[in-house]
Amino acid sequence: MRLVIQRVSEASLAIEGVVHARITQGLVVLIGIEHEDGLSDIDYLVTKLISLRIFSDDEGKMNRSIKEVNGSLLLVSQFTLHASTKKGNRPSYIRAARPEQAIPLYEKFVQSCQTVLPEQIETGVFGADMKISLVNDGPVTICMDSKNKE
Repeated sequence: MRLVIQRVSEASLAIEGVVHARITQGLVVLIGIEHEDGLSDIDYLVTKLISLRIFSDDEGKMNRSIKEVNGSLLLVSQFTLHASTKKGNRPSYIRAARPEQAIPLYEKFVQSCQTVLPEQIETGVFGADMKISLVNDGPVTICMDSKNKE
């Protein structure tokens, strides 16, 4: 499972021209699920995500977590995070999980986040054509992968 995390001062997600989700200070999290992922990947990444100290403290140092700043999460499924560009110019998505596997894992990821931040979770719609607008604060963008724990 792969995450691309962007610290934002605001973000919104629209589907067919209608705003579906909106957050102020927080994180936009793109979630890529591959066919080898399971519950242990979710547990690892949710724990890291919620504890990640990437918000500024009173001295301007990145020292606070999303929970400490009372921030929000905008969680969006994105199978293209597992694109392989090794051969040719057309990406292959062979490693991305099929919807019948990915949807329950995505929903479990959302539920796990909601247990920690119950009122601060917004989501996209799995498989929908979504337009995301955001103001990346910093900019701060971090990638995490449950198979490559760096």
